[in-house]
Amino acid sequence: MSLQEKVMTEMKAAMRAKDSNKLEALRAVKSAILLANTETAGKESMSEDEEMKLLQKLVKQRKESAAIYKEQGREDLAQPELDQAAVIEQFLPEQMSEEEIEARVDDIIQRTGASGMQDMGKVMGAASQELAGKADGKTISSIVKRKLAQ
Repeated sequence: MSLQEKVMTEMKAAMRAKDSNKLEALRAVKSAILLANTETAGKESMSEDEEMKLLQKLVKQRKESAAIYKEQGREDLAQPELDQAAVIEQFLPEQMSEEEIEARVDDIIQRTGASGMQDMGKVMGAASQELAGKADGKTISSIVKRKLAQ
């Protein structure tokens, strides 16, 4: 079952349950999928990797919006954004814990022979490719920086 089919199934369930927040998040996902499909004219559907990147982008947007609202003291606007992010995250693979990411980064540093900050690009490239969809880029970056600075 494709991502679009899963989203449609969840949308129907949300409509029946009258869950407007979940429905709004699912409509945003559907809209983003349709937009991405029209941008790649001729190509019928997106690859699974492209779908994961799209979902991660949507989650990141929601979390950044919520952070801005919190800074401005608008909890009433921040909470729906976080709720929508949680709905969208259901379609992503389970995210790795920081300990798991650290273990993978240590392994990548060993394999690449990285010895300092000058090798950050090499390590980040390998880590981003290996952990795609399983970890947030910002988290990976902070762990790599910390490990290479030691």
